[in-house]
Amino acid sequence: MTVTWEESGWEQVAPGVGRCRLPVWDCTAGLVVGTDAVLLVDAGSSLGEGARLRAEAQALTGRRVTHLALTHPHFDHVLGAAAFAGAEVFGAVGTDTALTGRGREELRADAVRHGLDARAAEEAADALVRPHHAVRGERTLDLDPGGGRQVLLANVGPGHTAHDLAVLVPGDPGVVFCGDLVEESGEPQAGPDAVPSHWPAALDRLLELGGEDARYVPGHGAVVDAAFVRAQRDALAARFGVSR
Repeated sequence: MTVTWEESGWEQVAPGVGRCRLPVWDCTAGLVVGTDAVLLVDAGSSLGEGARLRAEAQALTGRRVTHLALTHPHFDHVLGAAAFAGAEVFGAVGTDTALTGRGREELRADAVRHGLDARAAEEAADALVRPHHAVRGERTLDLDPGGGRQVLLANVGPGHTAHDLAVLVPGDPGVVFCGDLVEESGEPQAGPDAVPSHWPAALDRLLELGGEDARYVPGHGAVVDAAFVRAQRDALAARFGVSR
């Protein structure tokens, strides 16, 4: 038996499109429901959190998650990926290198520094799944064989990281999952892997994709509109001295 968005605790952003805000780091996970396929956007911070997302998605849709899009390779968005056995995993070109070898160890250490239990971090890092599909430019996913639900994956970075992937769901309204290119619950975080000189241009690309009437889902915080994204773009340009 499926449950409603309200019963599940998820927020419906548009018909067949929802998101939830995960505890501790207030990270967003998104869900896009097609006729034959289900796309999850980001996988949570641990195998336990990934398993919770998998169960909630199945309760909402009556089907397993078939596609997983990783918006960027930070621990709170990717360490739950191994919980989605059988799903096709997508990431921006270069994401795989950030999830293997030294990159994997840095993810584990970063998770522990931010408060994740060391054993949970090690378990998730050891099981970490690399993307099966590297997105260069744009790629369309067909979640409905009749063409009723198509999703655009767009490699819009670099910006927050060197490998930022946005997910556009056309509709009325359209929905753009922004990853941490946009944050609402705090100032956008620019760590050592950020590319500040390109970040404002990445937000311009988000605005081109979604347009004025879309709903923009940040990696952390409440759903926002185009005006919020534009204001954050201008603030980042001023903060990092990037001219338009």
